[in-house]
Amino acid sequence: MRDLSISVYFARAVLRNAVAIGLDPMELLRKNRISPRLMLEKGARISIERYANLQVSTMLAMQDETLGYSTRRLPIGTWSMMCHAVIGCETLGQALNRYCRFFQLFESSPWPCFIEEPDQVSLRLQAQEGTTLEAWPVELMLFNVHRFSSWLVQEHLPIQAVNLAYAPAAQPEDYRHMFLANPVFFEAQHSELVFSRALMEKRITQTEQGLRHYLRHPALMMLTQDFPRNSWTARVRDQIRQSLQEMPELGTVADALDIHPQTLRRRLAAEGATFKDIKNQLRRDTALHFLGKQGISIEEIAHRSGFSEASAFIRAFKSWTGLTPYTYRKGL
Repeated sequence: MRDLSISVYFARAVLRNAVAIGLDPMELLRKNRISPRLMLEKGARISIERYANLQVSTMLAMQDETLGYSTRRLPIGTWSMMCHAVIGCETLGQALNRYCRFFQLFESSPWPCFIEEPDQVSLRLQAQEGTTLEAWPVELMLFNVHRFSSWLVQEHLPIQAVNLAYAPAAQPEDYRHMFLANPVFFEAQHSELVFSRALMEKRITQTEQGLRHYLRHPALMMLTQDFPRNSWTARVRDQIRQSLQEMPELGTVADALDIHPQTLRRRLAAEGATFKDIKNQLRRDTALHFLGKQGISIEEIAHRSGFSEASAFIRAFKSWTGLTPYTYRKGL
C-alpha cells in the first residue's frame, strides 16, 4: 500500500500555515525529499510515504498537531493521549464517544460530536459561531477518525455517507482513496461521517501492544492500512498489482474475480471508477514509489510500472505530473 500517491493539494495544505510562525516551507519539502517545483504543477502527485513524513515533520516543527488550523494549538502527543484513552473501550460506540469527549476538553474549534439517532450514528464536526471550516482540516479529521476506527476493529468500516459542507477541493480519486470508495456528498448541511448504528456494537480487537506499534508512525499507518475490503475498485487494484508488469486486461482480471467483464465494468462505474483509470493510477503510483529509491534505473522503473518501452513511460509520466521522471528524480 506504500506505492500509493496523493495530490500535492494535500502537501500544500500541510504547509499553508508554516510561514506564519517563521518556518521555511521549501526547507520542509527538501527535508522530506519532495521537489518544491511540484507544488506549482497542476495535477502533480507525491508518494504517500513522503506526504506522511512531511505531515509529521511539519507538525513537529510547528509544535501543533492541527498544523495551525484550529483556534487552539494541540501540543505534540495529543493524538497519542487520545489513543491511550480509548484503547481500553469494549465497543466501537464507546470508543467514538470517548474520542469526541476527549477532543471537546480542549475547547478548540473545530471539535467532533457523537450524535445518536435510531438507525444511525454521526460523527459531526462543529465550529465556533462565526467561523468557517476549511476543507483540508475537515478532511483530515474525518479521515483520521474513520481510519482509526477501522484500526480499532481491524476491518475497513463501511460509511453510509461522508457529508462535506463545501464543493470538492481535491480530485475525485483522492476522495475515493481517502474514504475507501464510500459515498461522498458535497455542499451538505454538515461535515460528518454517518455510520450504521449496528456498527457501534463491534468489539475493539486492538491491544496495548498493537497500539505501541501503531504510534511509531500513525500518519503513515492510517494512510496505508490494508484490511480486507469489499469494494470492486480495491479488488481490481489488488489483482492488477499482483501482475503489473504483465499489465492484465479486463477479461483476465474479471476471470480471476469470477465475474463477467461487463458486470465488473458496471460495478466499477457504480463506484465512480473505470478499469483503465485504475490501471493508469497504479502505474503512476508505482512509478512515483520507485523513483524515490536509489539505484533503480528509469528503464527498470518503466518495466516495473507495466511499460514495455521507457519512451512510453516517460511520456505517460509527464502527462501525470507535468515533469519527466528524470526531472522529478533530480528534485528529490
